[in-house]
Amino acid sequence: GVSPDLIRMSVGIEDVQDIIADVDQALGK
Repeated sequence: GVSPDLIRMSVGIEDVQDIIADVDQALGK
């Protein structure tokens, strides 16, 4: 199975990408 740590790491990476995308949009406007 998938370990909880791996799930947490994956979610954390996705959160970072979302934050970066939000910053890019803010700077682009």
